[in-house]
Amino acid sequence: EEKRDPSMTEIRVLDTYWSDHCRHTTFSTELKNVILFNKVQVPHYNYVGDSILGYKSHMGAGSITSNVKSDKTLVVIHGSEDCPTGLKKVGTMLGDFVEVGCNSVLNPGTVIGPDSNVYPTSCVRGVIPASHVYKDKDHVIAKK
Repeated sequence: EEKRDPSMTEIRVLDTYWSDHCRHTTFSTELKNVILFNKVQVPHYNYVGDSILGYKSHMGAGSITSNVKSDKTLVVIHGSEDCPTGLKKVGTMLGDFVEVGCNSVLNPGTVIGPDSNVYPTSCVRGVIPASHVYKDKDHVIAKK
């Protein structure tokens, strides 16, 4: 348990976006324009912006959702078909029960299907299907 008074910004974020069942320590985690479903874990050293995190999803320490492309162009979600968003800021959409490994970067417009896992230190972009393990861009394996 932290022994400090939260800032007004932290109180507003917790009051506005966090359900009573989310785990959050406010220890060097930044949240901006997010929707977090029950029992989400974003415990420490994370940045989550313009994103949606599904039920019981977990972001490992140091993992981030990048929400702006480096060239500042509009974000396109790259899946079986490209899906233009018309927006410059789009983070990540995590399905229910997704596990993101420590120090991973989820690039703008990344979608990770329910019950999927991302290996630590991964750099993910595009759409990862449900019930898959993302090891690297060439090794996305269906769970058994």
